[in-house]
Amino acid sequence: MTAAKASLPHARAPLPAGRILAEGVACALGAGLLWGLVFVTPLLLPDYPPAMLSFGRYLAFGVIALLLAWTDWPRLQVLQRQDWLKALELALLGNILYYLFLSAAIQLADAPLPTMLIGTLPIVIAIVANFSTEALPWRRLLPSLLVIATGIALVNHHEMALLDDRRNAQDYLLGTVFALAAVFAWTWYPLRNSRWLQQRPALASGTWAIAQGLATLPLALLGMAAAGLYFHWHPGFDFPLGASAGRYVGLMLMLGFCASWLGTLLWNRASRLLPAALVGQLIVFETLAAFAYAFILRASLPGSTALIGITLLIGGVILGVRAFRSS
Repeated sequence: MTAAKASLPHARAPLPAGRILAEGVACALGAGLLWGLVFVTPLLLPDYPPAMLSFGRYLAFGVIALLLAWTDWPRLQVLQRQDWLKALELALLGNILYYLFLSAAIQLADAPLPTMLIGTLPIVIAIVANFSTEALPWRRLLPSLLVIATGIALVNHHEMALLDDRRNAQDYLLGTVFALAAVFAWTWYPLRNSRWLQQRPALASGTWAIAQGLATLPLALLGMAAAGLYFHWHPGFDFPLGASAGRYVGLMLMLGFCASWLGTLLWNRASRLLPAALVGQLIVFETLAAFAYAFILRASLPGSTALIGITLLIGGVILGVRAFRSS
């Protein structure tokens, strides 16, 4: 059985020391702040089809990775065939398809509903990861998960109240399906990515981020070509840059560099330093950042319910970190 297909060990993974724990949490926080940007971008480009947002973002990521590859070429040459196949697999489902699903869900059902479903990721990933690795006894893990779940419920109760009646039931249903597909993709990605990094202790986080970017580039190019053919036969979008070319290019470069490359680098580092069950909880930083950016975009402050929910989300993360530290 190859390393790529090996299952996660059932023995408990070694728990991180305090300094390593702090560094891992800081890296996860940085990744979450950067990933939160992907939730507001579809709202800033409402007339751009989801395919153009996904392929544009990852085309930018691939080009940036291609430029960075020159600075990391010796370590990239060491990567084996199975590393590149894994990078391609992660790029397809965790990058291209995930953001395609998420963008479609946000534009079909507005931001609150997809954000609510994506907001369950810290719980879903932590539970799946702990079933696989038994990193922490359930009696120590569940309190933080319950607090995070309560916080997510309160924050999303506030967000769901903002839903409008401009979208029909079919759009909401289809948006829900796409959002659930995004949840599946983003549950699968960090667990598979974390497993691969744990099996490759010599693989640098930055090198792996560049490798994923290089693997993403041909997929994004193929996607862009397919989108071009589609819009050639089905006019309605000014392919390739649309009506707001400057904004589109600027936002895609921002997402490609910040959310995709730098966010991936930081998440790779966190995944190497921390048990998968803890890393899963720390995806809550992405949810918090997404809500913060949404409030900034609306130029409004969160209500009391949302504030209580946000406080519980932060408290749940603190409980989770302390549970791993004290074990």
